[in-house]
Amino acid sequence: MQLPVVYQKAKEQVFKIWTKLQPLLTVHVGLASSAKAIIILEQCGKNKGYQETDACGFHPEGGCCMLDGPEKIESTINMKTVWKNISVEGIDIIFSRDAGRYICDYTYYISLYYGNGRAAFIHVPPLSKSVTADFLGKALWTIILEMLKQCGE
Repeated sequence: MQLPVVYQKAKEQVFKIWTKLQPLLTVHVGLASSAKAIIILEQCGKNKGYQETDACGFHPEGGCCMLDGPEKIESTINMKTVWKNISVEGIDIIFSRDAGRYICDYTYYISLYYGNGRAAFIHVPPLSKSVTADFLGKALWTIILEMLKQCGE
């Protein structure tokens, strides 16, 4: 499912994912346009600091995801373990604790909130000659399989 670059619409879609589909784990993938050949595994979502406006010119009330939410929420998936256990030839994979303060981090926090931590976020580079859609798909497959090992099912 492709989410819009609009805070409120992204929040509504993520809420629907958790309430209607009730997944074991939701994996979000976002574009890190500044990353050339790096996949970034994000560990947590942050609640506050969202001042940059979205595609419709809005930002969340109070600059936060959930007015009553905790400052940050950690994924139940240990992304550092995922990072240590995998290797994808031709691309660097790194671990991060800061997904930025825009739609990616916002979406991640919302998903962690509604999913009680059962969400993951992966930043990927733009497609290029060296990072093709096929290559990126295979890399994501490897990463997600490693995440699922932590889910116990």
